[in-house]
Amino acid sequence: MEPDSRRNRTAWEAASEKHVREYRELLAQARNECSLFADELDLLGPILAHSPVVVHLQSGHGLDDIALIDAGACSVVGVDFSQVAVTAAQQRADELGVACRYVVAELPGAPLRDACADLVYTGKGALIWLPDLRAWAADVARLLRPAGHLFVYEAHPAVPLWTWDEDEPRIRPDRGYFERSHVNDTFPAHGAVEYQATLAEVINAVLSAGLELLHVAEYAEPFWRPDGVAAAAWGGRLPNAFALIARRRDSGLTADC
Repeated sequence: MEPDSRRNRTAWEAASEKHVREYRELLAQARNECSLFADELDLLGPILAHSPVVVHLQSGHGLDDIALIDAGACSVVGVDFSQVAVTAAQQRADELGVACRYVVAELPGAPLRDACADLVYTGKGALIWLPDLRAWAADVARLLRPAGHLFVYEAHPAVPLWTWDEDEPRIRPDRGYFERSHVNDTFPAHGAVEYQATLAEVINAVLSAGLELLHVAEYAEPFWRPDGVAAAAWGGRLPNAFALIARRRDSGLTADC
């Protein structure tokens, strides 16, 4: 493992302790609420209507996996490089009796069989941990069955530029849209290295893997708002999230994950 990846894993293990401390609260959320956004449900509806087998790359606390099952998914395999997050997510899924199982692994290189997923789902703070999006996209294409879909719902690549000033939106003087990385100075992984890619680079990575791009959308609403912060950058004038849907076009054999 590269030094930055090792440092990031350590930071994410520490941040994931929150999933353990808040186990009961997250369990109640999983029982009573849907962690997927309305925009996600609208876009995923036609895919989930066919009861897909899902692989969730960088699955975190796993609440999205339970929501995917509730919305129609047949089963979900979550992959995350935090043992702490995976253990808590598996315990929650088992307690709720839902068809989710979890694997600890660094990505790309998910330890799952080729062509085992109808849907690869990822996002909400996932792509920032990946230094090589083309390798990641190739791994996604490997996992997908013919006509299988990739769905990404993620922070917009411009988000690292916005300050959290409440009076008006500003650009951080220490950040640039075309930078390769920056050091995280906020929760949840203070001190970790976050990798940057432009929206064009994300799209081109997906296309380079031979996937067919079906839909891209940008949103003013961020997927995460820290408590006690009301940044002007979230007021509707700037992009804070995006969604992407792509599909595998080629034929091949299917397998169970």
